[in-house]
Amino acid sequence: MEPPPMKVPDAPGGPMDFSFGIVPTGDKPEKLTKILKDLESSIPEIEAAAIVSAEGLPIASALPRDVDEARVAAMTAAMLSLGERAAAELMKGELEQVMIRGSDGYLISMAAGENAVLTVSASKNVKLGLIFLDMKRTVAKIVKELEG
Repeated sequence: MEPPPMKVPDAPGGPMDFSFGIVPTGDKPEKLTKILKDLESSIPEIEAAAIVSAEGLPIASALPRDVDEARVAAMTAAMLSLGERAAAELMKGELEQVMIRGSDGYLISMAAGENAVLTVSASKNVKLGLIFLDMKRTVAKIVKELEG
């Protein structure tokens, strides 16, 4: 017998409300993928990058072949959601980023507008200040592309 599905608690301000249907059409997916590839080429330590919706759906990615895009998208959305709740609960203001440090590197996620998230995987040798700066610049490009 399977356990019942987990119920995610509501955010401190009430139930979370995401706008669905953020899947870009036309030439936007190609432009977003180019933005990701430009980010990857600017910092050699970046191993992968993805843009996902706040609901956990892939929008664009530059991931290695052996990485499941849908799984990365779902995990990213879950991390961001939990980070937002923790920041609100502990009165740390609006969430800017979520960072996971493992023995072999980093996973960093930043909100890219209200309904998208930029996630980057980088090796342990990356200069964090540089990656944060480039991610902020990339987020601005993503927001412009998604809103345009």
